[in-house]
Amino acid sequence: MSVRNVVNIDEEKCDGCGQCATACTEGAIEIVDGKARLVSDSYCDGLGACLGECPQDAITIEQREAAEFDEQAVERRLASKTAVDAPAACPGSAPQAIERCELVDRKGQPGQKSERPSMLGNWPVQLKLVPPSAPYFDGANLLIAADCAPFAYADFHRKFLLDKVLMIGCPKLDSADFYRKKLAQIFIQNDINSIEVVYMEVPCCFGLVHLVHESLKESGKDIPLKLIKVGIKGDILETLEVAGTAGES
Repeated sequence: MSVRNVVNIDEEKCDGCGQCATACTEGAIEIVDGKARLVSDSYCDGLGACLGECPQDAITIEQREAAEFDEQAVERRLASKTAVDAPAACPGSAPQAIERCELVDRKGQPGQKSERPSMLGNWPVQLKLVPPSAPYFDGANLLIAADCAPFAYADFHRKFLLDKVLMIGCPKLDSADFYRKKLAQIFIQNDINSIEVVYMEVPCCFGLVHLVHESLKESGKDIPLKLIKVGIKGDILETLEVAGTAGES
């Protein structure tokens, strides 16, 4: 091994947006557990094409002992990725606000709406993907939903989503500790007006409520909180408003 330039990723700053992974044509960076990771020194050419793509300034170039850049290994790695493989990072995960529009019927005849318009106002919506620095968080009314809830409650968009910033997740399937830290970071970095949590009646789903409470405690913020429990039959079983709590129930 020799001393050469290799990228260094500051995990504390990284919010997992994935823009660096998309910019790295050698495939040296992947998103693992919500953080950018250097897969192998031998895949990194040290030229820093990823540097300007990081909104958090989490990537720098450092000189250290590292395996030589192996162009043939990079070619083999890229060739081994098939069309069905998940990409290292999805370009569609970049944060953006969505302007609502009226829908028309499938024949394209204006004024004859065949579907209700979507009320979704932000992207991405997965808690694992959304960057804490997304511009739509400042002054937002947050809606944190269990990812089963929109399927169980038929009128989810009209009832809950209008003028809200949505995040969805399932602490049973993903890392609960990652959720807790990500939510606390969002609460700390932004001026959040209110939080609504829509969760399912099944016992494991209450973990989402617990994580929001813990994140609020960690942030020290005093944010009005509303909890809505949805039944598996699609009805609202309970609504509880917890105002001015800083996470205390």
